[in-house]
Amino acid sequence: MSHVLVGGGLVVALSGGVGGAKLALGLSRVLPAEELLVVANTGDDFEHLGLTICPDIDTLSYVLAGLDNPATGWGRRDETWSFMETIATLGGADWFRLGDRDLALHVERTRRLGAGQSLSQITADICHRLGIGPRVLPMSDDRVRTRVRGEGGWIDFQDYFVRQQCRPAVHELAFTGAADARPQPDVMAALASGNVRAVVICPSNPFISIEPILAVPGLRAAIEGCGAPVVAVSPIVDGRAVKGPTAKMMQELGLPVSSAAVAKRYGGLLDGYVVDAADSESIGAELLIAPTLMTTLEDRETLARAVLGFADRLG
Repeated sequence: MSHVLVGGGLVVALSGGVGGAKLALGLSRVLPAEELLVVANTGDDFEHLGLTICPDIDTLSYVLAGLDNPATGWGRRDETWSFMETIATLGGADWFRLGDRDLALHVERTRRLGAGQSLSQITADICHRLGIGPRVLPMSDDRVRTRVRGEGGWIDFQDYFVRQQCRPAVHELAFTGAADARPQPDVMAALASGNVRAVVICPSNPFISIEPILAVPGLRAAIEGCGAPVVAVSPIVDGRAVKGPTAKMMQELGLPVSSAAVAKRYGGLLDGYVVDAADSESIGAELLIAPTLMTTLEDRETLARAVLGFADRLG
């Protein structure tokens, strides 16, 4: 791997799970570890089978540690499923699949939370034990839960996303607890340090991965006031979502499925926007056209370098 030497300072990346983790990995491979801080969405978190599950933190951790399952995009590679098979035979809830190796992380996290440790402390220690160099921090140590309003009323996000496979039409989203949540203090200190090179919004679903982060009081203002360029990478390529329900959600919320609509959703937050060649429409911010579809490790590194170079030019 080759490091990006131009620029210097801290890169703060906002990320959800699968799509965001691809760029986070690319950034981790072209930056020194101490120059990357990944802020993870925790709106997807939920309690299941008595355990606290943090899907986006876990996906980021597994990807950065090289333990992710490339076939599914979530969970661990070389997984076994004895636990879930046994749960099913006992009549338990088996709609959210927890592999045996993955299960160990949830059990240990839940134990530590019960012992009084914060989610930040637990995440930092687990990342250290998995050999991850960059810091990965939750957007908040307080409970925030994404909720979806469909035809049948309000449901929890994982009910919508996994149990019902995104079938309900989305009429509204809410981030329960966000208004009272406190932003993660190390993230706020980093943004206020005067040493931020760039804030990168990874190509995650804007509605359910990035907006929960921005909904935590003080975080958006801290990003706007950090003195560094804010660059987002579009999760839309040629009118289609690369991964997940982004395009379906946009249609149901009455928005055009386009990179420009995603940029508009972020309002005046963006200084720069990275889009694929198929999506080079005017969006009100500086535009970089680059290959944004990351299918190989080289793709991830190439896009990371392009994003950082773009941010440096804007800065």
